[in-house]
Amino acid sequence: MPLHSTLSGGSAKAAKGINTQYDGKSFEELRQECLRKNTLFEDPDFPAIDSSLFYSQSVPISFEWKRPKELCENPKFIVGDANRTDICQGQLGDCWLLAAIASLTLHKEALARVVPHDQGFDHSYAGIFHFQFWRHNKWLDVVVDDRLPSVRNKLVLVHSASNNEFWSALLEKAYAKLYGSYESLKGGSTIEAMEDFTGGVAEMYNTKKAPPTLFKTMKKAHDRGSMLGCSIDITSSAESEAQTASGLVKGHAYTITGLEEVNYRGGKVKLIRIRNPWGQVEWNGPWSDKSREWDSIDRSEKKRILQNSMEDGEFWMEFEDFKTNYDKVEICNMTPDDLTDNTKRHWEVSMFEGNWIRGSSAGGCRNFIDTFWTNPQFKLTLEDADDEDDVCSVVIALMQKNRRKLRKEGLDMETIGFAVYDAPDDADHLGKDFFRYHASKARSRTYINMREVSERFTLPPGNYLLVPTTFQPHHEADFLIRIFSEKKAGALEMGSNVDADLPDPPMPSLPEEESDEEKGLRRLFDQLAGSDKAISARELQQMLNGVLSRRKEIKFDGLSLNTCHSIINLMDVDNTGMLEFQEFKVFWEKMKKWIMLFLSFDTDRSGKMSSYELRIALKAAGMQLNTKLLQLLGLRFADDSYDIDFDDYLTCIVRLENMFRVFQALDNVKQGKVNMNIMQFLMLSMNV
Repeated sequence: MPLHSTLSGGSAKAAKGINTQYDGKSFEELRQECLRKNTLFEDPDFPAIDSSLFYSQSVPISFEWKRPKELCENPKFIVGDANRTDICQGQLGDCWLLAAIASLTLHKEALARVVPHDQGFDHSYAGIFHFQFWRHNKWLDVVVDDRLPSVRNKLVLVHSASNNEFWSALLEKAYAKLYGSYESLKGGSTIEAMEDFTGGVAEMYNTKKAPPTLFKTMKKAHDRGSMLGCSIDITSSAESEAQTASGLVKGHAYTITGLEEVNYRGGKVKLIRIRNPWGQVEWNGPWSDKSREWDSIDRSEKKRILQNSMEDGEFWMEFEDFKTNYDKVEICNMTPDDLTDNTKRHWEVSMFEGNWIRGSSAGGCRNFIDTFWTNPQFKLTLEDADDEDDVCSVVIALMQKNRRKLRKEGLDMETIGFAVYDAPDDADHLGKDFFRYHASKARSRTYINMREVSERFTLPPGNYLLVPTTFQPHHEADFLIRIFSEKKAGALEMGSNVDADLPDPPMPSLPEEESDEEKGLRRLFDQLAGSDKAISARELQQMLNGVLSRRKEIKFDGLSLNTCHSIINLMDVDNTGMLEFQEFKVFWEKMKKWIMLFLSFDTDRSGKMSSYELRIALKAAGMQLNTKLLQLLGLRFADDSYDIDFDDYLTCIVRLENMFRVFQALDNVKQGKVNMNIMQFLMLSMNV
């Protein structure tokens, strides 16, 4: 079931962050423990060693981990108020993070949540600090010790312009711990950190394709407390952080800190204020710090807007110049309040967590029609239109989880996106033909290798189908979907039912009524069975392999002994561990149906069927499984090419029918629940 909650534009009392320390202790418990022992905290979860800095290479220079009191005489957590000039970039390529921190300082309530003020270097100092970050719809409380990497008694990573201020350096360390190492923070999108600081909703704009209302949208977002960033695209890695003649830096994350409209020479000019996290290197064109354009506006207006002209990395430029020089704008709305009007909205939120698993639910985008339908599907029901309109406002945000932390395992961001379709009223999990013949109603503008893709839509009331995907099939990842709507919307995962329609098999024919096929099978059976008139699993293996090898349409290397044990467990009604011919005849009728089913999917007669087709095959055999079970079966039975051979197919289908029948026998009141003791559980598990 999805999680439902309500977001609104007003501030709410922040819930306490979840403790993340391995031993489960909170920041305050750890601090008090250190104060009692008169020791300084040393974090065992993120130790002061090289692997906390780099995972893919040796540390390039000799770092020393030093506490602030070893670096200066009178360290302070925050000097005055935390502001955007407190953040100066160090030797790590995490300007995207610094741009987000700078934006965070403009929002005091959000800042106070991320950077709790109940800490410092006064009487309660114990070498421990904590910070809070939003992650996958939860707020986490991350503690760190205050040992910071330094060279010659100077911080080499994020630092403040004030030598005795340390909140920004400690915040960077906590964020590095969240993702496994400092190196994990190299390269990223400002919007990613903005979301981690707020739990907000991201939107992106290409300045070259932006709507004419972009300035108005950005100003409204800024006025409402949204966080904004911008950057200039690069065409090759050689351009990364290359400085242009106008003083701008390519491939570099900037913070947008203000938007104004001023009277200039009888007209209106739109201005935007931008900050470089380096704390220096500024735009030198029109409206830069000391340009003559400022002399042509009202003196009081100039004083209000141009508060200082020092080399602090912050500068103004005309909005048209901004659109010409910058390529991307990122907005993180604290809530998804509509930026196109002045009405504060209260948004309903539905959240789902899911997975793309190779061989079962990693179907790729619509280009791959044979597997696209196997992706997770979610049904969205929009019943009530917005208060002002006859349509429903919806924001859909698809986020891939944990990819930055998995970098050390060689994994990086997947290319992701989603599509929205009109859903039939009685639909469960829709198959290939639906997507072959129906176009999407809405979709993400592009597939992109970012942590989150989000889009804003207006849709008429109705039922919709949401399909999140990676671009390529067979690519695995975990994901989170957030669906925001002004009015409460129904949302559920499709294909979540587990059920079986397994009618009792017909009574086997009497010996005198047997067909020629059955008579032939009886002769072979009697040869193997001997005097006890029953065959063992090994004898069943010999018999089936002999019979099936004569059928040229079935290509396989033979049934395994495990498969034959499963067949006996399914058909052995008198619990002898052997199979009599009457039991075998019932099985053979099942077997013929399963063979025809397998052949219908083995279209190239390779002896294998695609594991993505398993859902259809099982449903045709009377068994309906949900996505999680199908993912498990795909991992268990699919090979490296995402195929299932005949033996594994038969093992899967026999075991499932056996388990369904045992469960149905125990479920006397047909409620989908059974009570089972340990003995019953073990007997069931061992006999499958």
